[in-house]
Amino acid sequence: MDGIIPVYKERGMTSHDVVFKLRKILHTKKIGHSGTLDPNVDGVLPVAVGHATKAVEYLVNSGKIYRGAITLGFATTTEDLDGEVIASAPVVTPFDDATIDATLAKLTGEITQIPPMFSAVKVNGRKLYEYARAGETVERPERHVTIGAFTQIKASEYDAQKQQQTIYFEVHASKGTYVRTLAVDFGKLLDLPATMTDLTRIKSGGFDLAQAVKLSEIAEKMEAGTVESIMFPIDRALGDIPAIDMTGDHWAKMKNGAWFGRGELTTQAPVVRMRYQDDTKALYHWDDEKYLYRPLKIFNNQD
Repeated sequence: MDGIIPVYKERGMTSHDVVFKLRKILHTKKIGHSGTLDPNVDGVLPVAVGHATKAVEYLVNSGKIYRGAITLGFATTTEDLDGEVIASAPVVTPFDDATIDATLAKLTGEITQIPPMFSAVKVNGRKLYEYARAGETVERPERHVTIGAFTQIKASEYDAQKQQQTIYFEVHASKGTYVRTLAVDFGKLLDLPATMTDLTRIKSGGFDLAQAVKLSEIAEKMEAGTVESIMFPIDRALGDIPAIDMTGDHWAKMKNGAWFGRGELTTQAPVVRMRYQDDTKALYHWDDEKYLYRPLKIFNNQD
């Protein structure tokens, strides 16, 4: 059983919970996910099974799209609703669409983020949330991320009683982006505390919400013997890498660990997908010193 399942992660469970449950459902330990989702976030979580686990890094590197909400007027320890309120300030006059749009636009392109204390980023061998839970502070490393788009998706809402304003957004973000921190930084640009109050990942690893399946559906498919109908081939994680369709001679050589010259593969690409009978078997990359293509990652060298 090899392939990728776009799981719909429901709220209230961790990404690790999803993997733990899938191992029981699919009766295999070889499972890995691509990009952690916090417990209070739902959406697409591509999960690799079997030999496809070797392609997880390529799924992780793909861009992601989220939809959610930012509420101006208060801030929390975790930058979302899971934390305790640590600051508040009234939104006396709600911001108009032009101001919101211009502020969101300032957070697009290549930007620098400081990861939240309640995150899994490691500093000196410990995760930041471990420091936070112990009441300790530590200098957090900057990270550079790319925001392709950050836009409103519907009219904002103003709560006159609470003097808070909620903005509804969609963001296209690169690997490593903390959307919670985007919410906080949005507030800082308006001189107000802010919190991410809702978030759903609608696309990841080339999969969207319409393709995502719940754990309960996967269990039903497994019981019916049709789970492979919701499993995508490993190529879905490697689609941007040029493919070489191997001949039987190539395949026989590859199984014996052979390296290949450019003339044999007729390509100039730095990395290639080696396919045999419509199945990706390995990635090879060009070695300037040896002047040959050599194995980068072997997914399956069996017939």
